Amino acid sequence: MNPRRIAVSVAIGAVLGVFCIIGVGLRLFAGAYLENLLYLVGVWYNRVLMGLVIGLADGVMIVDKSNRKSTTNAVLRGLLLGITVSVAVFLSDAYQDLMSLVAGFAYGVIIDVVATATDRS
Repeated sequence: MNPRRIAVSVAIGAVLGVFCIIGVGLRLFAGAYLENLLYLVGVWYNRVLMGLVIGLADGVMIVDKSNRKSTTNAVLRGLLLGITVSVAVFLSDAYQDLMSLVAGFAYGVIIDVVATATDRS
């Protein structure tokens, strides 16, 4: 377990979650943030949780098993974990927000690539 990687991943997830709140709020709720605060906090929390899951997945090697800092591995791992976390929420979401689902795929890649690139170990 790498505490620095976890912290970086969670922080990136939290920042990307703010972008999700803005996007979802504008797209689904026409800027009515307060009336939908619980839903929007859930969207943000999903991205934080995605960061935590990706932060904990440091040792998961999909390709290039000899290089722990492989960008290819980070992209594939981030994509798979982004899909997993995002689909879990999408399937239980009454709004079935396809844009948030796809953003989750991209955010998984972003989180993992940045966390892997900033890893000092």
